[in-house]
Amino acid sequence: MDMSFNAADLSFRDEVRAFLAAELPQHLRDGMNGTPSVFVEPEIGLEWQRILHSKGWLAYQWPVEHGGTGWTPVQRYIFEKECALADAPSLSVLGLKLVGPVIAHYGTPAQKSRFLDRILTGEDLWCQGYSEPGSGSDLASLKTRAVRDGDRYIVNGTKIWTTHAHYADWMFCLARTDPDVKPQAGISFLLINMKQPGITIRPIIGMAGDHEVNQVFLDDVEALVENRIGEEGQGWTIAKFLLENERGGSCAAPRLIAELDRMERLSMSQPSGINGALGHDTEFGRRMARLKLEAEALEMTELRVLGELAQGRKPGPQTSLVKLVASSLRQHIDELAVEMFGYDGLQLATERPLYGNESPEPIGSKPAQLAMPTYLNSRAWTIFGGSNEVQKNIIAKTVLGL
Repeated sequence: MDMSFNAADLSFRDEVRAFLAAELPQHLRDGMNGTPSVFVEPEIGLEWQRILHSKGWLAYQWPVEHGGTGWTPVQRYIFEKECALADAPSLSVLGLKLVGPVIAHYGTPAQKSRFLDRILTGEDLWCQGYSEPGSGSDLASLKTRAVRDGDRYIVNGTKIWTTHAHYADWMFCLARTDPDVKPQAGISFLLINMKQPGITIRPIIGMAGDHEVNQVFLDDVEALVENRIGEEGQGWTIAKFLLENERGGSCAAPRLIAELDRMERLSMSQPSGINGALGHDTEFGRRMARLKLEAEALEMTELRVLGELAQGRKPGPQTSLVKLVASSLRQHIDELAVEMFGYDGLQLATERPLYGNESPEPIGSKPAQLAMPTYLNSRAWTIFGGSNEVQKNIIAKTVLGL
């Protein structure tokens, strides 16, 4: 396989670089670099989203007829890589990369008209109602119940680890509409208005002090039948389509490689405790080199997946492999960062945000201040979007035939 970019791809890369240099404000770069969690705060995420939407580059994973760019898989990869290198804020996957493609693929014309434009403009923010207490890795065992009552469903249950539910206008929710069939067959995919009575949001504060996730209680909440995506009982099929996008709908390696390059530069100003900079320490260099090789190998895997997509093939179980490797690598990078900053890397400021004029004063440096909260936050990488154990089971079954 030829892994080099052709002339058109290189021209596109130069166009993206020029756009980022001209249109990505420094305060958004600083905000991204000052965010220890997976999701950036809406104040910086939405500003970047509006800039991209104005350019016509926002919905690059959507069909052209719904606002997509028409980019090839390689162009999408180049765009994400250049954004990572430029410290652009990460975009919220919940609306743009998860429910948006679902509505575009499975939704009715009325649903597409109602929801897609408002996702692009940022007028509607979304959260995902999948996991429940006792139904995370075994999602098919979910207990949230939706009982049809005329042109609506009455929904009761609870969802947990619900990212950004405290900001959300809508939830895309899996609920059991038929308890008398096999678990996967009795689930439907419902869109629920979060601004209605019966919804209670309880914050879950992470070890680092981040408020990303919540538990959401649904007590006699209404979901209109017209806001059900697909047919009743089709929720499991739609959920698998969405999870493929979550696990493999973007490229993780570029941001990991950019982070390793940043760490390598910082290591040249960190004392080794023996003689000279830490970047010259043999053991540190060995560990850094191994992580970079793993990240580059991941990048090659992602490019091979893109090659498959370019041929019109579905991503399939490769997405589980990418998710597994990227999650573990993310944690190893954050572990090394804490060690690199020594005692300064142990500080844990729980104020948020850690950027802007009102952020707490760091001990040593801003990167050192971010090391521990980033390390603690990234413990979730091997859990969300399907735990490492789930990914290994998928790979064993679908790839190895075990």
